Amino acid sequence: MKITAIFLGLILAGSACAQGESIQTQRAHVRFTVKDAQVQPAVYSLEIYEDGSGNFTASYMASTSDAAGQHVDEAIHIHGPLLEQLFRTARAHHFFAFECEDSRRRVAYSGMKTMAYTGPDGAGSCTFNYSRDQWLNQISDELIGVSCTLEFGVRLKQEHQYDRLALDGELASLEDAVRDRRALEPQNIAPVLQAIAADDAVMKRARARAQTLLSEAVPAR
Repeated sequence: MKITAIFLGLILAGSACAQGESIQTQRAHVRFTVKDAQVQPAVYSLEIYEDGSGNFTASYMASTSDAAGQHVDEAIHIHGPLLEQLFRTARAHHFFAFECEDSRRRVAYSGMKTMAYTGPDGAGSCTFNYSRDQWLNQISDELIGVSCTLEFGVRLKQEHQYDRLALDGELASLEDAVRDRRALEPQNIAPVLQAIAADDAVMKRARARAQTLLSEAVPAR
């Protein structure tokens, strides 16, 4: 009986130790999710770790009743100062564990956004259409800018495969969005830009646009 109790105690102690170790080694990350059934994609998320690595996931609804929807899951990398600001704001704002929606102000609906932080130092989340905290609105706008670039990448990849004639117009729109800072971190779609720029079957003007965007996204060293 005594031996059994001692053995059980060792098991529980080992379990608690392992749990504590997993908490301590957990990598800090922020997950930004936007849901809006009226636009495409209807749901998307950016999961960003403190070293800048992360993932973009998105769910696109089917365009017709007999078509299947599309799910996207791609690796991304975020650079400073956006990366530094994101984690600094999370820690300065109680890991986003507060009521952040500004219910007093009437603003246009732009999707429900959830900002969530998880790390060894704490965890929290908040959901809002428009936040009472301007830092949160600014970071949200910048993360939407990152997702805008990634959505361009999804469309460019499809058009390169199925509709090359649409590439020039799409790339022109991307140039405008990058210039106006509506599309951020364009290095995340460098592979699709490289593929277009190198494809002799694509019209010359579209290839030139892709090359220009590529040179701006990935500066020469």
